[in-house]
Amino acid sequence: MNIGIVGLGLIGGSIGLDLRSRGFNVFGVSSRQQTCDRAQARGVVNEASINLSLMAAADVVFICTPLGLIEPIVRELVPYLSPDTIVTDVGSVKTPIVQAVSSLWPNFVGGHPMAGTAESGIEAAIPDLFVGRPYVVTPTAQTPTFAVDKVEEIARLLGAKVYRCEPIEHDRAVAWISHLPLMASATLVAACDREGDRDIVNLAQHLASSGFRDTSRVGGGNPELGVMVAKYNREELLRSLSIYRDSLDEFITDIEAENWQALEHKLKLTQQARQNYKL
Repeated sequence: MNIGIVGLGLIGGSIGLDLRSRGFNVFGVSSRQQTCDRAQARGVVNEASINLSLMAAADVVFICTPLGLIEPIVRELVPYLSPDTIVTDVGSVKTPIVQAVSSLWPNFVGGHPMAGTAESGIEAAIPDLFVGRPYVVTPTAQTPTFAVDKVEEIARLLGAKVYRCEPIEHDRAVAWISHLPLMASATLVAACDREGDRDIVNLAQHLASSGFRDTSRVGGGNPELGVMVAKYNREELLRSLSIYRDSLDEFITDIEAENWQALEHKLKLTQQARQNYKL
């Protein structure tokens, strides 16, 4: 089987490494020739180009670009595809992407591998990135069964745990465990930087350790990603942020009232609830 990958960054590059190691022919497209050359040198792809026409040889095409580029890329890609070619993506928001791209290509299967690192680019690609990680597939009633089955088959070959749900169900879930944490993390950093005494800020910066590192990591990432998830998953993100704000207000009320018993009760509940997440 010939696999096409548009976007040779962390996710696209890691998919390429794993599928090549399993005997697939992998063709890659990047907007930069330098990335194409490096992808070939690293063994990520058999062949790479800056031209989408290379995807004409692919049986399955993975779109691994930022969210805002998925629809325009598919629009440019369609003239090169054979009627049976399957197209899938790896975007972290599904409803608007599935709606837009399915109208362009009937064999489109929305997908989202829930894996990654703090690094980006072709040099960040690593083998076995998806092993044991969730891989969400979001078909609609109109998505051809053969296309869904093939994408799920490839996801399992990557070692991922496959979950199937509706696009809106995916977006509501990731708003809580991915998009809200990104915004909460970013606002944590922003709040710390609002301390008026710069000597205190400087001291805090030197004292910061694992707690601040872990809670601030996603908020210190790529700003473009934060804007894209807010734009494409706006309604669900606003809903989760509103409930999060209510929770913060409850904690503030307990602390202001010195209601330590109520605060301890809340913290015990969060301690118990966290154990239900498959971290």
